[in-house]
Amino acid sequence: QVQLVESGGGLVQPGGSLRLSCAASGITFNIYAIDWYRQAPGKERELVAAISAGGSPDYIDSVKGRFTVIRDNGKNTAYLQMNNLRPADTAVYYCNAVHAWNQAANYWGQGTQVTVSS
Repeated sequence: QVQLVESGGGLVQPGGSLRLSCAASGITFNIYAIDWYRQAPGKERELVAAISAGGSPDYIDSVKGRFTVIRDNGKNTAYLQMNNLRPADTAVYYCNAVHAWNQAANYWGQGTQVTVSS
């Protein structure tokens, strides 16, 4: 059974930091890319950051320089380090594991709420 379990969300003041974790089980983690999405109320889900199976990161412009995505294949876990958070970053964050050569094989976590507010 495949499971992706996210953790690390919470309430933080503007300018603060959070680190989200995405722990996977039931898959061969090192052949999956990990995509991080977010969905704010009333908005569509958007891809925020990704890390390939080989470890190459990518980011949307609005988070470049503030967010860092890394993976620890030994722990079957990916992380999204979020610094200098803004109210516009408030959303439910999801991780999505995507097979490196079969994108139809993908799995979602349950989501974790991030709220940036003073």
